[in-house]
Formats: sequence, structure tokens, C-alpha cells
Amino acid sequence: MTKALGLLSGGLDSSLAALTLKRQGLQVTCVSFVTPFFGSAKAEKAAEQMKISLLLRDIGEIHLEMVKNPRYGYGKNMNPCIDCHAMMFRLAGEIMAKEGYDFLFSGEVLGQRPMSQNPNALRSVANYSGHPDRILRPLCAKLLPVTPMEEQGLVDRERLLDIQGRSRKRQGKLALEWGFIDYPASGGGCLLTEKSFSGRLRDLFRHQPECSVREVKLLKAGRQFRLSPRAKLTLGRNQEDNRIIESLASTEDILLDAADLPGPLGMVGGKPEVSDLEAAGAVVAAYGKGQDRAEVEIDLNRGGERWRIRVRPMAREDSRKLIVD
Repeated sequence: MTKALGLLSGGLDSSLAALTLKRQGLQVTCVSFVTPFFGSAKAEKAAEQMKISLLLRDIGEIHLEMVKNPRYGYGKNMNPCIDCHAMMFRLAGEIMAKEGYDFLFSGEVLGQRPMSQNPNALRSVANYSGHPDRILRPLCAKLLPVTPMEEQGLVDRERLLDIQGRSRKRQGKLALEWGFIDYPASGGGCLLTEKSFSGRLRDLFRHQPECSVREVKLLKAGRQFRLSPRAKLTLGRNQEDNRIIESLASTEDILLDAADLPGPLGMVGGKPEVSDLEAAGAVVAAYGKGQDRAEVEIDLNRGGERWRIRVRPMAREDSRKLIVD
């Protein structure tokens, strides 16, 4: 039996691509790659609904290094879609070779995304992946050159599709016809396509080009304040943010909260000077219950070393000028 390995995001297109091949009688398995920018929850839900085996692979570190310097550049925001797709195909190709799959597939649709799903971009992805002759795109295969898999009879080209363009009406009809009715709305899923997150990431790359996955994860928690080129404050908006910040803090980071007053937890990263910590304390005080006081005491903790400073809460309009977005 022909064995196909697909890239599954959990969205409608990648799910329909898997179903297109499953309906031909192929043994279909999918893989979902996990990074700080996107997770596997949607893929796990889709795979369960389709009754398809799903492999999960965390590629956070290698993916981050690619995002820092993509060969084909970024899209509208910080999304290096061509490089990202090529990387995932390359990594899936390693699984293909190791575990004996016959070919790879994805849910890309010709013309759906003008920059990353035009003919040249699809060829670039295939070539850069290292597996140009082992990639099938079932949803638009009839609009593309015949692949070796079709020539070898591993896949019936007549039962592949010819979807193109940005409309998803055909996909919606197929989903209904095939009983795949519980799927997420189109768009979203990748933080790199979001303007606000991209602004935070640019700031991080600019000031900490050596940043790790941990620093990227912190971008998703609370508010971000650029104190100086040396230091940044992450400030929780709720208890969940506070929990995440505390869990991601290293022994070099400095945690701040108002002494004996309810309020958010802050964390200063980088190489702060005294002025940076005073500014951070003033922001922490401004977002807590002591915001109307003349002065607030702030507790600081770096790897178990504790001390206290007294600050004047920063005016909200001044603190907003420091927010990274």
C-alpha cells in the first residue's frame, strides 16, 4: 500500500489534502511541527476527526534560527512562508526516508496566497526542501506538472483536484460532502503573520539577535516595554500571564512586584542598569493598586537575591510610550 506523509496544520486545506488521498485508499499519516509561533492543537483535533495518525515534532530552535535570517525574506509581517514550508518539507523528508513513506504532501492551493503560493514560490519550496520530486499538492495537482508519484501510479491524478484562487467555496463544499464539518476559520494560527506580534519580534531581534526560544515565548505573555537598548520589561496582565512569566524567568532575569500591594508581576531581561530597574519599578507600580500613591516599594528578585527599591509610579501616558507593538 502506498504510504503518504503530509504536513497538517489542522486548517481546512491541509485536512482536505489528507482526505483526498485517504479517499484513494492510500495509507495517510500526517506530521505537525511545533514552534513558539504555532502549535499542534488544531492538527490534533483534525487528525482525530479524520482518523489519521499524527506525528508531533518540536522544531523550535531550528525554526527560530531560520526566522532570524530567511533565505527568501518575509511576507507582510515577520512570516517567512517560503522558507518555513521548505524547512517543514525538508524535516518531513527525513521522516519519510527513515520510516519508509513514498512521498510528501501538503494543502497548498495555487494562487491562494499571492506571495507564497504562486507557481514560482511552489517550485522554490520544492527545490529548497531537498525533495523536489517527492512532493504532491493534492488540492491543485491538476494545475501543476505531473509528478513522479502520478507517473508511477502511486496516486490517481484523475482523483486529484484543480482548486485555485483565494475563494474557499469549493473547499467548503467538499468538507460538507466528505463529512469534515468541524474545522477552524481560515487565517490565523501563526503568530508571525500578526502585526502586533511581529513588532515585538522585530524589537527582540534588533536588541537581542542571539535570543532563544525562551525569549520568544515571553513575547506572548503580557505587555512588553522597551526600557532601553539594554533592557526590556515583560509585565503580566493577569494571573495566567504572571504564572507564565515566572515559569520562563532565568536566574539572570529580575522579577519585580509591588511590596504588600496587589498588582502585576514584571520581569526585566537583558543587561539592565540601575536606571532601567527604576523605570521598570515605576511601570510595575503604575499598573498596580499603588498607582495613585506618591511612592511605592518594589521587591526585586534575581535568582534568589532579593532587594527593594522605592519608586514613583510612572504616568500611564508615559508608560505607553515604552510599549513595544
